[in-house]
Amino acid sequence: MEMEIEAEEEQAPMEPPKIHRLDDSVVNRIAAGEVIQRPVSAVKELVENSLDACSSSINVVVKDGGLKLIQVSDDGHGIRYEDLPILCERHTTSKLSTFEDLQSIKSMGFRGEALASMTYVAHVTVTTITKGQLHGYRVSYKDGVMEHEPKACATVKGTQIMVENLFYNMTARRKTLQNSADDYSKIVDVLSRFAIHHMNVSFSCRKHGAARADVNSVATISRIDAIRSVYGVSVARCLMKVEALDKDPSSSVFQMEGFISNSNYVAKKITMVLFINDRLVDCTALKRALEIVYAATLPKASKPFIYMAIILPPEHVDVNVHPTKREVSLLNQEIIIEKIQSVVESRLRSSNETQTFQEQAVKPTPSCQMVSSNDSNRNPSPSAGSKLQKVPVHKMVRTDSSDPAGRLHVYLQPESCGHLERNTSLTAIRSSVRQRRNPKETADLTSLQELIDEIDRNCHSGLLDIVRHCTYIGMADDVFALLQHDTHLYLANVVNLSKELMYQQVLRRFAHFNAIQISEPAPVKELIVLALKEGNLDPECSENVELNEKIAEMNMELLKQKADMIEEYFCIHIDKDGNLSRLPVILDQYTPDMDRVPEFVLCLGNDVDWEEEKKCLQVISAALGNFYAMHPPMLPNPSGDGLQFYQKRKPFRNPEERLSCSTGMSVCSWISTSLFKES
Repeated sequence: MEMEIEAEEEQAPMEPPKIHRLDDSVVNRIAAGEVIQRPVSAVKELVENSLDACSSSINVVVKDGGLKLIQVSDDGHGIRYEDLPILCERHTTSKLSTFEDLQSIKSMGFRGEALASMTYVAHVTVTTITKGQLHGYRVSYKDGVMEHEPKACATVKGTQIMVENLFYNMTARRKTLQNSADDYSKIVDVLSRFAIHHMNVSFSCRKHGAARADVNSVATISRIDAIRSVYGVSVARCLMKVEALDKDPSSSVFQMEGFISNSNYVAKKITMVLFINDRLVDCTALKRALEIVYAATLPKASKPFIYMAIILPPEHVDVNVHPTKREVSLLNQEIIIEKIQSVVESRLRSSNETQTFQEQAVKPTPSCQMVSSNDSNRNPSPSAGSKLQKVPVHKMVRTDSSDPAGRLHVYLQPESCGHLERNTSLTAIRSSVRQRRNPKETADLTSLQELIDEIDRNCHSGLLDIVRHCTYIGMADDVFALLQHDTHLYLANVVNLSKELMYQQVLRRFAHFNAIQISEPAPVKELIVLALKEGNLDPECSENVELNEKIAEMNMELLKQKADMIEEYFCIHIDKDGNLSRLPVILDQYTPDMDRVPEFVLCLGNDVDWEEEKKCLQVISAALGNFYAMHPPMLPNPSGDGLQFYQKRKPFRNPEERLSCSTGMSVCSWISTSLFKES
């Protein structure tokens, strides 16, 4: 009997589990893990908020792939003090008020979830200031609420948001994101995409503590210039423009413009940058359709580069279909994709582009020694403990240049020895910096590395610490700035300090400059004549008009001959007609005094020793440093003894004086004698 009762109890159905309401903290943390999936998700949300704030400059700093630190700074309109208490609460936003507003939404953010989600999985600090305020406010958030009242602080225009220790309370998620290099590359990729679409905004992205930014773009009016600045010359020169337009309400209404790669572009994977109504999104169907077009039209091994910006009526786009807003739903999507596919296919077939290959001229005589030397260095010696592997005969490659049978060079017309001898060593090594996107390649330029080594070698650690950790107090007079370091006060000569800063910046950014586009190209000849006529130059030159014209003509022709080199290394563009149209960006968000352009051009034509590589690079770098330095009227009211620091130099009349415009010394060793006075 007891056995039967136990059997009945075992067969009795279990009661259904009780449904209970989850705690708000659990709900919010689950939602946060869906919105902020990786560090790149947080960066994308913060950058989109900065763009919605009408920012013209956005700077991103990342540490450990974004897990330790994500810092996004902009110069937008800021956040009102009254809004700070609810800033990081869920579903608080300034982008919409009713659900119907989604039908015409133009901003990138609209849910009010991103900042709130970050506070549940990280430590968030916001620093902001609005127009008209005398000071800004800083406040920290946790779990959607302020940890303390906003504190008044000094800050620059706009908003800075710091996200620290991302996923500190989600152990499993954090363990899966330990590859910081992979996460950082995703962040760089997202910033690169934003940079080429939002041309009116300057973007920068760098690792915490790094001197060089991995993304560094400036505002421009040309889309192709933006692509060239971010993805490099090799990509930009292989692109062609595509456009599509449809105004038929019965089928589809859209406008598309973009750039697609031609047959000369070679890559292992497709790069597709797609913006729909200025929103960065993915569209798998469109991507697949374009891949089919390229596979059918061009060689199968080639993967395209595609940038497209599609504009549709806001009511034709549903933006609320993905937690991270990575995807959108389009009205008549199939028709739109079909028409874009047709336009791209037609453009590819009508481009008539032939694939080109780059070849380098080889000097016949020294090549044998070069190949032998390279082979001896490439093959490890048995004494090093490495075992040589036998290569199958069918995989061997001929490397003996004395037997050119089957080599392409046998069919090429060799350059004459006389012409090769006339080429300076500077032009002979230009190929070493062809790949602008790889900063390590500039180290192959021996003379440049020597100049940088001189700076590092002469660096004084104590003075470097003063410069790096000082606090700016204010201008003591017309020349000196007052700086504080620990318990000491120092007077720093701003002009000389800025010259050395710019000089070192030129060397560090060598061949990796962004450009300042001059709206109206300036004739080099007229600039030189203007510089020669300035009152503090040699009176004989200013009075003799014919001599000035002759000097200007000779210098202009010289700069036209060197135009390719100075554009490649220093981003100084002089066209074939002798007009200056582009200058380099030495310091981000800083524009030099354009009144000093004539003096700078005269220095380029008159003072540079073009025959010796190291002196050439040194003098041009110093000339750029002098041009970009802070001169009056950028400094307030120079007068009295302070004017001696602003006196313009006369152009050098003999080669021995040419190097006088080049500092060439480190900022710290030089500061000790001419920049600082301790008080």
